[in-house]
Amino acid sequence: MSSPASAPTGRSILIVGASRGLGYAMAAEFAGRGWRVLGTVRAPGTPLHSLTAERADLIEIEALDMTDRDQILAVRDRLSGRQFDIVFVNGGIANRAPEDTMAGVSTEEFVHVMVTNVLGVMRAVEAFGVLARPGGVIGAMSSGQGSIANNANGVNDVYRASKAALNQAMASYAGRHADEGQALVLMAPGWIRTEMGGANAPFSVEDAMPQIVDVLIAQQGAAGLRYLDRNGRTVPW
Repeated sequence: MSSPASAPTGRSILIVGASRGLGYAMAAEFAGRGWRVLGTVRAPGTPLHSLTAERADLIEIEALDMTDRDQILAVRDRLSGRQFDIVFVNGGIANRAPEDTMAGVSTEEFVHVMVTNVLGVMRAVEAFGVLARPGGVIGAMSSGQGSIANNANGVNDVYRASKAALNQAMASYAGRHADEGQALVLMAPGWIRTEMGGANAPFSVEDAMPQIVDVLIAQQGAAGLRYLDRNGRTVPW
């Protein structure tokens, strides 16, 4: 993800949640392809800040805690009048003990996961989706574990439920905005070696992110909602 950026393309992406992990990797990949990137971060001193110092011509940063509604609206107001080819919201945490069932997880932790993975993400989609150009892409980081059809082993109850809820909420958003012509993408990136994915995941970020970016770029001009994996295949709902 550290290869030099190519010449600017004139295309742009807003990535909400680009501090580290997949969000940061996405920012680096798009910048490496010459896209202008605006990434949001919660705090200073992130990997994105270091990358921005190297490529200030392509990358800019806004401070944002996605769980804070007032901050979302303030950033939206600051960006009013701008347009992006892609608006992508990357948000996701897991509960501390993934083996916990709904009976075992504390109410506080369940609420924390749902507020972060569903409410915060969808508030950002609702706020920043208006900045996507006609024919552009509005996306959110989902997961294959959000698929109800593919849930055969009954693990990661809370995380699965949050991503399934995100998928449903995005479907509602799609219904309300069907006449606007944007491509809406729920991305299921697969099991990747990140802080959340862990060291046993079979794929590195370097392997996976170029595929994810290829899929997002390919959705431009294709209106409607799709739930896709990083190979562009439809994930069963």
